[in-house]
Amino acid sequence: MTKLKRLLRRRKNLIVVFVAAATSFLLGVTLPINLRATGRTAPPIQAQVLAVSQPSEQQPIANVNGIKGAIARRVEFSQQAIASLDEKRFQSSLPSQLKGATIRQAKLDSRHKAIALTFDDGPWPTTTTQILDILKKNNIKATFFWVGRYLHTYPELGKQVVAAGHAIGNHTWNHQYIKYNEDGAAREIDRTSSLITELTGVKTSLFRPPGGILNNGLAAYAQKKNYTVVMWSADSLDWRSATQSLMDNVLRQASSGGIVLMHDGGGNRAKTVQALPNIIARLRKEGYKFVTVPELLEMQEEDLKKQKIANK
Repeated sequence: MTKLKRLLRRRKNLIVVFVAAATSFLLGVTLPINLRATGRTAPPIQAQVLAVSQPSEQQPIANVNGIKGAIARRVEFSQQAIASLDEKRFQSSLPSQLKGATIRQAKLDSRHKAIALTFDDGPWPTTTTQILDILKKNNIKATFFWVGRYLHTYPELGKQVVAAGHAIGNHTWNHQYIKYNEDGAAREIDRTSSLITELTGVKTSLFRPPGGILNNGLAAYAQKKNYTVVMWSADSLDWRSATQSLMDNVLRQASSGGIVLMHDGGGNRAKTVQALPNIIARLRKEGYKFVTVPELLEMQEEDLKKQKIANK
């Protein structure tokens, strides 16, 4: 019995030694790895044993949640910034003194040579897309004056124009040359502006009367509602002219601060599409920069401010 007891005691001691050695090995291997990852110094032995029993996922989850929170805050900030920029871009803001005014051309400092291309009577199938392609190829932003019933018929074309960054103006709902009382003018203009905003988000403050008629009630109502009535200084006469003639019309009348009248809708505008690349090339060769009507009027405002400061 004495020999059996000694054997059992030795086996028990061997088990204790093995467990101690295994524990020491695990602590010696796993803890330094964790400490190197976290950059912390080794805690006391008691703390080491307790640390092994803690779920290893807790710290990473906290870090992930923190990262998610930071990303969410950055995304929210970015969305707010983009919304602010979009709101400014879609407001077509104009200098306050031009609200209710009628303009044919901007008055620019002689050092500036800028001109605005404008297109009436769209959106129109095929032609509007062709003009958008030409403008994109030449990195030009223009101003489109829309007829409400055509926008209602071709809403996707209108969205393409806005998505490309062009300025938008109101050109009435029906494009008629008749006399209007105030209620009739309101229906023509308000209905068109409401549809523009509904479909594209644009709140335009630009109005162009059909045919350039200023005395049939439309312009008066637009001015009462603080629209800037936009006429033109260079008429292409593209609705009746051959390709070469309409190009010559534009180039002959072009001037700094000028507003060029062309059409992308209301009929067959193949001649306009054909002439447009040559018009752009010739005007660029003469040193012109192409801008939208709101940009042109903002340039005029800046020049006036500089003149006032210089005259003090």
